[in-house]
Amino acid sequence: MDGDDEGRRDAAILDALFSQAPQGLFVCDTDLRVVRFNRAAPGVRGIPPEKVLGHTFAEFAPGITEVDVTALCEEVLRTGKVIRDRLARGRPPSNPDKDMMVSFSLFRLQGADGEILGLAALVDDVTDRESALERLDLLHEARKSIGTSLDAFRTAEELTDVLVPRVADAAAVDIIDEALRGRSLPSGPVSADTPMRRAAFRSVRGGEGPRPKGELATLPFPTPYTQVLNDLRPRIVSGIAPDDTWLATDPDRAAALRSAGVHSLLVLPLRLRDTVLGLTALYRFDRPDPFDGDDLALVTEIVAKATLHLENARSYVREHTIATTLQRDLMPCRPPGLSAVDTAYAYLPEGAGGDWYDVIPLSGARVALAVGDVAGYGIEAAAIMGQLRTALRTLALQDLEPEEALTRLDETAAFLGRTRSPVAADCENAPDFVATCLFAVYDPVSRSCTAARAGHPAPLVLGPDGSTTPFEVPSGRALGSADGMGYMSTTATLPESTLLALFTDGLVKPYGRDTEAARSRLGEILSQPDAPLDQLCDTAVYELVPAEPRDDAVLLLARTRALPADRVTVWSLPQDDSVVATARRLVEHQLGAWDLTDAVFTTELIVSELVTNAIRYGQGPIELRLILDHTLICEVSDTSSTSPHMRHATATDEGGRGLFIVMQLSDRWGSRSTADGKTIWSEQVIPDGPAR
Repeated sequence: MDGDDEGRRDAAILDALFSQAPQGLFVCDTDLRVVRFNRAAPGVRGIPPEKVLGHTFAEFAPGITEVDVTALCEEVLRTGKVIRDRLARGRPPSNPDKDMMVSFSLFRLQGADGEILGLAALVDDVTDRESALERLDLLHEARKSIGTSLDAFRTAEELTDVLVPRVADAAAVDIIDEALRGRSLPSGPVSADTPMRRAAFRSVRGGEGPRPKGELATLPFPTPYTQVLNDLRPRIVSGIAPDDTWLATDPDRAAALRSAGVHSLLVLPLRLRDTVLGLTALYRFDRPDPFDGDDLALVTEIVAKATLHLENARSYVREHTIATTLQRDLMPCRPPGLSAVDTAYAYLPEGAGGDWYDVIPLSGARVALAVGDVAGYGIEAAAIMGQLRTALRTLALQDLEPEEALTRLDETAAFLGRTRSPVAADCENAPDFVATCLFAVYDPVSRSCTAARAGHPAPLVLGPDGSTTPFEVPSGRALGSADGMGYMSTTATLPESTLLALFTDGLVKPYGRDTEAARSRLGEILSQPDAPLDQLCDTAVYELVPAEPRDDAVLLLARTRALPADRVTVWSLPQDDSVVATARRLVEHQLGAWDLTDAVFTTELIVSELVTNAIRYGQGPIELRLILDHTLICEVSDTSSTSPHMRHATATDEGGRGLFIVMQLSDRWGSRSTADGKTIWSEQVIPDGPAR
């Protein structure tokens, strides 16, 4: 090949580079002015050559402002450094209304003798490639940042944070109010008059937006928003003009759009299958290019993910509401007025878990106090709580001692644990116990208190002067093991006006707090003997429960009373048939002293049958006790542990009617075991008794 051919070939290659190559090639002199360029280069196609030749990059492409191209060119000329694949975004001269992403490389041109002749720039349009990468990055960001909680408002805010400013200049999310309340929604289109609540708004200009967060409103009809709700199809509205017909339907929104200079609108339903939870609206006013099909495809995928999390939030609210309602319905009414104790409580079912309390009137003017905590949350925990509370109340009314009642309750909890939901049982974080419980019985006659606990925090006991009183209740295992080990109790005699505080972990063990310090602070709060119990409960909640509680909390306060000595009378009687008449006379005399003469006849019959039963079937000396409380209580005790059994006597039987008579004459009756035998008791309501 001779020199002429080689020269022609080099000229052809050079001409092809400046006329046919898809990439841009610019040659600049030492003053950085373009002396030759590829007219097919991206961004300058169709531009007259005189607009480029003799000009610097900053002069003919002022829209490329993301990087300082001039400074980079000067650096390359000065140092000979090569710049490779530097990205820049801007508006090209050939289409100043649309953004373009370019990749450019710079290198210095030198002659054979080392003379600096200028520099060359290679430019490639990578808009599509970078847009695809940006979309993938945005989808990754959406997956990572949307749905971090089960709060619908926070999820909506996370959605707008992802969309603005990377896709839109402003975005708003409105959610159907029924969905925010956790209620079921019908499938299919949504009417325009459906109340919707503003859940989130974000704009590149800042501010709250035309509607404040949380505001409830309906949509005027017809607009692109109502059309989306009507056919569940997204809408792209471009070229919005002030005189568009639909703007007249919604003057307030129209004023806001005009004020912001919105020219393009994208509206999508928050749709999960055929159910609509709300709307998402995106606006462009600063960036000139309108929304297109690629934007719609991208936003649709992001909104679909957000909608799934909003549905999870709706389901959570629904389950939380059901569980909380179930909890409250299963709780006792306000504790009854009792002679044994004054009570007050604070009950905060914030976590929809299984905390409970109970105040149970018992025979002999006694009272049972219980506080428990079921492991887990939700409907199942509330249901188990209701079953355990009912079981414990039943056991308490059988007059079982606290340790025996917890042993029986442990068996019930174990059964419930075996039959609970397989999903909950197989959960990785499922607790290995069913519940905890503290159970105490106080007797106002003897002023004794007996308590046992199953994995539950020990009670706080404060004396009449407000000082802490030791009351060590043995710690037993939590309920649900049913291993037959049983529980231990402790008994103490308490002065009148002693304060008992029973509580659950949620009160003294919130996240990040020292439990012992919280117990100590609770003791300080309660050390006010003259303060009303309701006030003490409120103060404890104010100081111990965090602003955003994440667990249920229960505080049950009971201030003890002692039954006055003149309300209790006890007689010891020999085991002889002749004492029945004596017992009648003693009862008549005592009821006369209490001004209860109208109850003498009935009470004499009850006492006759109870004493006769003790003489025939009991052992040892007999003790007759009358207690005047809110009811009239008759008790007959003996040293036999044999429990009485009521049977229905036939017409020809000479006996067997005693306990039946007692049952008919009493409002309540029963028997309980004692340390040295048993007691059979009867209660009569005295509606017209003396004021007490």
